[in-house]
Amino acid sequence: MTEIRSRVLLAGLTALLVGIALINMVVDRRALARGGRELSWWSGLVLDVAVPVQRLVGLPFAMARGSWTDYVALIDVRSENDDLRARLAETEDANLQLREALLASGRLGRIAEMREEFDVPMLRAELVGLDASTWFQSVLLDRGRNHGVHSGMPLISEQGLVGLVTATSRNAAKGMLLLDRQSAVSAVVQRSRARGVVRGTGDALVFEFVGREADVAPGDVLITSGLGGVFPKSLRVGVISAVEQEGVQLMREASVEPVVDFNRLEQVFVMLRRGSTMDLLYAPEGGDLPDTAAAEGDGG
Repeated sequence: MTEIRSRVLLAGLTALLVGIALINMVVDRRALARGGRELSWWSGLVLDVAVPVQRLVGLPFAMARGSWTDYVALIDVRSENDDLRARLAETEDANLQLREALLASGRLGRIAEMREEFDVPMLRAELVGLDASTWFQSVLLDRGRNHGVHSGMPLISEQGLVGLVTATSRNAAKGMLLLDRQSAVSAVVQRSRARGVVRGTGDALVFEFVGREADVAPGDVLITSGLGGVFPKSLRVGVISAVEQEGVQLMREASVEPVVDFNRLEQVFVMLRRGSTMDLLYAPEGGDLPDTAAAEGDGG
């Protein structure tokens, strides 16, 4: 029953529209015949009624046309957004590469200065493994004997002293960091020239010195003394952060903040020369790892 009513309503609406269209045609012809004069009252009434009816009938078509236009515009906007996202990603990638290049240039510039200062050739090496246990602090490097790296050579960064090469294979090397409990470096206070030894505790550094005569204060910079024939003189080691109160003991300790951020260490530079003490300590190839050692994990 509902379907029949809908069909009747649709047929009536169609007939009405056809009638209005015919009337408009007649009105138009009469208007043209009269030379554009005003219409009669009934012709004007029909025309006034036809306008809102036609608007009402054309509304769904106008809405559909507007929706289609908006849809097409939305597709264009989405396409533009995708292009903008791609360009933004490219820009961010370019900025990241630029920042890395600037950081690298800063590091290389500082290393170039250190190379001239110490007159020692240096080789860049990447960290490929890390052993940061309670007792040991060591790294595995991607350079070995084939690159001129041998045991006893110092490891540095643009910030300062990192550690010492302790073993090598043909294409890899193991380095002991300053934080290692076996690490000991002869150092002096740059300001007062007070001498002592910087030792690793596993996760920090301490400066051991003779308390009665030494002038050591927080903020003092520690550099290598050059004594012992292991490390060259004047490499930055750390900064005194706290000094133990003077007591009856002859030896005192001071806490040291390393100048090298070991948590962010990604690469080091090997100083391709070892001191006379290291030449005596290591045989020509003494302390070097077997050629298969490069495949053993991450430097444990």
